[in-house]
Amino acid sequence: MESKFYEEDKLLIFKITDEIDDYSVQKIRRKADYEMERYMPKKVIFDFGSVTFMDSAGIGMVIGRYKFANIIGAKLEVSNLTQSVKKIFEMSGILKLIPVVQDLQVT
Repeated sequence: MESKFYEEDKLLIFKITDEIDDYSVQKIRRKADYEMERYMPKKVIFDFGSVTFMDSAGIGMVIGRYKFANIIGAKLEVSNLTQSVKKIFEMSGILKLIPVVQDLQVT
């Protein structure tokens, strides 16, 4: 997972490049929490454009980061949902809580 912080916008973007399963979720969770505490952003975006697989552990990870973002006063959004990730998010109802950013271009 790559992360990029934009100081002028107080924006933190996480580009997830791995499959999201029970094993990888631990690593993603630790890094995301650390970076969110470090930068104290106003907005956090998870970019799922490179994710080929996600199971229910990914849903738990996203909901946990959503709660953590609220605690630090940030908004969490998701972007570039692949078809499989979007389907899982729709079935779980997570998209009712977390907005989707269309066509985020991470540089």
